[in-house]
Amino acid sequence: MISMAVHSLHPDVRLVTPAQASEWLNAGWRDVWRNPLLSLGFGALYAGIGLTLFVVLNALGMGSLLFAMAAGFMLVGPLAAVFLYEISRRTETGEPISLGLVLGGVKSRLDQIGNMGLVLSILLMAWLLAGLVVFALFYPPGMPLPLGNFIEDVVLRPESFRFLMVGTLVGGALAVIAFSISVFAMPMLLDRDVGVMEAMEFSVYAVRVNWRTMIGWAATIAVVTFFGMATAFVGMIVALPVVAHASWHAYRDVMGRH
Repeated sequence: MISMAVHSLHPDVRLVTPAQASEWLNAGWRDVWRNPLLSLGFGALYAGIGLTLFVVLNALGMGSLLFAMAAGFMLVGPLAAVFLYEISRRTETGEPISLGLVLGGVKSRLDQIGNMGLVLSILLMAWLLAGLVVFALFYPPGMPLPLGNFIEDVVLRPESFRFLMVGTLVGGALAVIAFSISVFAMPMLLDRDVGVMEAMEFSVYAVRVNWRTMIGWAATIAVVTFFGMATAFVGMIVALPVVAHASWHAYRDVMGRH
């Protein structure tokens, strides 16, 4: 499918359609199996981190924080995926691929990637703080509950609807901000010699121009990531690389493959 260029202050931004999301996922799947050791290796690393957090929080009786941590991961996902973007970039350009070369490629842009990571980390901290505030408003003791107790309370307490509504609104607002500024910014920082502000401006503009498609794409990422986490993080070994590689191809279609 051929995308159409948008003639504006951002002449590189192209219009993409919802139908292209399946093409991005297929391309992401192919990239995983072109470089299975590295792609699945990074997936296993992040799955291991997630599983460790799950076990630790459960052991501390703070399992209710798992939902906040899962949502928080969605905010910083593009930062976690940066090495997978570099694998896709090298696959596309025909450059050699190895762990050292991938790490070196990211390192060469580490200053701007670090700045982007700082922005996303601030959003993550804002989300965790907001989550604790919302939790304290509806749970007077103010302490996170074990996972089983939390799920039972959410089902049985009459205040649960308001709790879920407020939490969803706050988390959704931060998710929209994080997605808009980073979904194309992080790949762009690897692809072009630009600063973080220019990359974020491009990303926000591209999301705004393609807002219908991007709503569907954000939902697709959320669903795939959710199922990856729901399998005790085992599914994340494959889900994260597929989504990350697919996001690179989404960026290339929005930017234009030239």
